[in-house]
This record gives sequence, structure tokens and C-alpha cells, in this order.
Amino acid sequence: MNTADIRADGRYVLCWLQQALRARDNPVIDASIRLGNDLGLPVLVYHGLREDYPYASDRLHRFILGASRDLALDCRQRGLACAQHVDRADAREKGLVYRLAADSAAMFVEDQPTFVARWQSERVADRTEVAMFAVNAACVVPPALLGDGIGSTTAFRRKHEAVRADWLAIADLPAAVAAYDGPLPFTSDRLEACSDADLDSLVESAAIDHSLALSPDFPAGRDGALTKLERLMDIVLRTYGTTRNDATKPVGASMFSPYLHFGVIGPREVMATVDATDAPAAAKAKFADELLTWREWFHYQARALPSPERYDRVSEWARETLAAHATDPRPEVETLADLLNGTTRDETWNACQRQFLIDGWMHNNLRMYWAKRIIALTPDPETAWATACYLNDRLSLDGRDPSTYGNIAASFGAGSPGRDGPPIYGKVPTRSDGSTRHRDGGPEWLRDAATRTAREPTLPSSLPSGLYLSGELPI
Repeated sequence: MNTADIRADGRYVLCWLQQALRARDNPVIDASIRLGNDLGLPVLVYHGLREDYPYASDRLHRFILGASRDLALDCRQRGLACAQHVDRADAREKGLVYRLAADSAAMFVEDQPTFVARWQSERVADRTEVAMFAVNAACVVPPALLGDGIGSTTAFRRKHEAVRADWLAIADLPAAVAAYDGPLPFTSDRLEACSDADLDSLVESAAIDHSLALSPDFPAGRDGALTKLERLMDIVLRTYGTTRNDATKPVGASMFSPYLHFGVIGPREVMATVDATDAPAAAKAKFADELLTWREWFHYQARALPSPERYDRVSEWARETLAAHATDPRPEVETLADLLNGTTRDETWNACQRQFLIDGWMHNNLRMYWAKRIIALTPDPETAWATACYLNDRLSLDGRDPSTYGNIAASFGAGSPGRDGPPIYGKVPTRSDGSTRHRDGGPEWLRDAATRTAREPTLPSSLPSGLYLSGELPI
């Protein structure tokens, strides 16, 4: 990521994790160990959690802290030191990454194409005098390996399938040097020694959004991910090909995306478990296509975009037709408060939004309807995009992700344009709620889902606009 040299006289190799919060099956850690073994140096894993990341809330903070605690525990089992810092009123630190880097031989980070992890890594690489390397930990096949210019899902699938078998093996590299026990430029928080109550107290003490409740369906940490993996094997996988699009059936979706987003579990481990089951081959193939083709396709797309969360990533033809219809009458426009709380005049949309609001997750089939309808529920296309990203990023545990941005962009217009159609949408295809409402029990399910009890979160004075690069975060 820069032109600095590796310094053989460093105290350790620094592995700075922001999102890949796992100690096993983590290519960033393995790459750090490989260099450390070559230099005869230990690896120091570092994870810090600030209060001022965009959309910091109880929901996100507690999920991250649970993952970080397990990261530290599993690092110890691998013979690695793990330093952690949780920003709070009585424990302020500035520039910790730079201070840790000053004693390192080199630094390894995640090759992460979206949100804070991307631009903070790029900023540090520009400003540090330490050699810095980015390693992909989110995908089975590193997107950089596939080359540039793949223009369709079909072409991507073909290239990906040709090499994915070479990248599916899990082989955690052993550290040849004892765990680092030397000096640090700060007092590390030992999250591995924290109880759940201790983590709850850290969340309460943070200057973050306390109005957004934790998700009851997604417990933090590796145990939560393994519970979802067991559910996938026992309940979901056997009928995955036929039930994954039915939002009314709780057995249809894997519900893995929050754990994959924060790197609590990696796609290799998931696929190894899937491959070892006796589920029908067609069901396993469909799951593999969703996890390895579609998810990694969105990561590949994001890597080539300057800012995957920006409206200009939407297809040019879609932006043109939406702009041409921007002045069409919009009788269904809703307030931001009603959109945030899922209290609009559209029952189906409310059922979708209540999943984000309460669960911190939304069924994929509902997401497509949800995103397309926002175009008609807001004053103009740019506001629609900003609203979709805001609701996704603030509420969802898998927001701020290449896959969720890719799904929103596809809903706003992907592929080839159709004929100029209804007002507001133009050539962008619309979507009805028939795939849910017309199922047995669908109307009742939508009614119940749209009226679930939810605590109202605080309402922002305005929507965030543009990139998150305006502030100077003290990394």
C-alpha cells in the first residue's frame, strides 16, 4: 500500500484488524505470521473501537465488542498477542495505529473496499513510514487475483469457478516465535477477560447512539455465528433452493451476513461445513452460488469503485432515466420519521423496514422490494439513494458492506434498461410485493410483520450526504 521498506529491527509485525474480527481462517493474520516467521519476530494483533465511526450505536458497538473479545481469546490459543483499545471518556488515546506502527517491522491490514476500513487504511498508508500490506480476508478468492474489467456476473462466475478450489483450504499458519510480551505505547484493554456485563458497561459508557437496541436474533461473537452455522446445516440447507426466496418461512435464509460482514466467521469455514454435509447437491450448489458468486461479485465490483456507497455507482442509463422522471408527481412521498420507523402507508414496505429496525437484518427477497419502493417514497432519486444507504448503514448489522451497497445499486438499475415505463421509474423495472403477499398466509404474515412493536430511534436532523471523508478521525 506504500513504498516504505520492511524494517528487520522492529519489535513485531503489526496486524491491524478493523473488520475481519476472527483469529482462525484469517489471511491477514496468516500473512503477518509468515513475515514474522521469516524475520524471527512475533506478531501483534491490534483492534481498536472508537466512538466516532459513522452510525456508532449500541447495536453495532456490542456486536463488534463481542467479536473482538473472541478474537483476543482465539489469538491467545494461536500463541499470538492481541492488543485492544475501546474509546471512552476515561480512556482516550490518539494515533494508536501510528504509535504501534512505529515499533513494527511492517503492518498488515485488510483489503476492504468499503466504508471506514478502506479509507482509514489508505490514509495510514500515505502517512506512515512503515511498510503496509493489504490482504483480503472477506472472500474465498481475492478479487485482485481475477484481474480488472470483468463486466458481468456470468463472466465473473466463470473466472471464479476456475480457481476457487485452489483457495478453499483452511490452513492456519503456526507462529514460530513466542507471543509478543514487550512494551506497548498504551495500556491494552483485555476484552478476553470481560464478561457480557462488562461489555454491556463499555457500551453504556460510550458516547454513541443509545437509541438503537441490540438485535435479539444475532448474538455477538463466534458462538452466535456457530449457532447460525448449525441452523444452516440442520434446518436451512436441505430446502435452500426452494425456500430461500420465501420471506414468510423462517427456514429460508442462512442469516449469515452480519457475521460475514464483521469477519466473525469466514466463507471458507462456512463452505467446508456445507461441503461436508449430506444435503442435496442442488441445494449445496445454490448456496455456494449465493455465497461465492454473488457475494464475491459485489466485493469485486466495490474494489473498482472510488466510493461504492455513492449514487454515481448506479448504472448510467438508470441515473439518466430516473433524472428524466425526477419531476414526476410523487403522491406517495413519506417523511424520514415514517421511513425510519416503518410507519408509511405501504404495509409491505413497513414489514421490510421493521426487520431492519428490530432485527438489524432483512430477508434478501424483501430487500429488493424495499429498495425499489424508496424511489417512489422520497422526493428525488438522489434522496432515495441517500435514504436507502442511511437506513441500511445505520440499522443493519450487515450494512456498510459491498454486498448491501451492490444490492441497493442493482435495485436502482442494473443490467439492460427496459422500455420507458411508469412515472418516477422510467426504464427502471419496478417490483410488486406478490412474491410475499400471494403466498399461503402471506397477507397475514405481512400484517403481523408490519405491526411488530419497535422502539423508536432518534431522528437525524438531515440525511448524511456524500462520503464520510470530511472529518479527521484520530486513528
